[in-house]
Amino acid sequence: MGLPHDCGARSLGFRVEATAGLADRTERGIATVAHSGADTLGPGVIERLGLSKGMIVQEFLRDDDVDEGLRAGVAKATGNALVDEGYGDVTDAAIVWYRSGDDDLADLLMDVQTLLDDGGPIWILTPKAGKPGHVEQRDIEEGASLAGLHATLSFVACDGWAATQLVEKGRHK
Repeated sequence: MGLPHDCGARSLGFRVEATAGLADRTERGIATVAHSGADTLGPGVIERLGLSKGMIVQEFLRDDDVDEGLRAGVAKATGNALVDEGYGDVTDAAIVWYRSGDDDLADLLMDVQTLLDDGGPIWILTPKAGKPGHVEQRDIEEGASLAGLHATLSFVACDGWAATQLVEKGRHK
């Protein structure tokens, strides 16, 4: 299934129905991955994102390389499709797909906060080390600090993407 990156069709936090059965289960990082056309990651990833039913999650810088399984997992966990950058109402959380060479991170994060409910988490998803577009953690922390945010948690979301949670300075989850 020629997907543009390693995460491809992985879904998070739920099982995707498929016509082919799951095969060849192996351990990878924080979650079990089942290899098939309907790959899954364990429920731990969505739980670590802190998302729940009814939340509105806005996403920024979506492109062809994003992990569609993660997006589907977020939609399943919240019961709502992710909303795009043009959404004009208050949101509960934000996901930013950020790669080296994208917009200035501090400016982007200030824009992200515009409609975010007080205390809502911002998740920066960046390509893992060794992948094209990788962003150093210090660069994330610097951009976050300039935007009045603080990095509180980082983990591998899937094979190709790392997640870093940002919250308002003075707040810790």
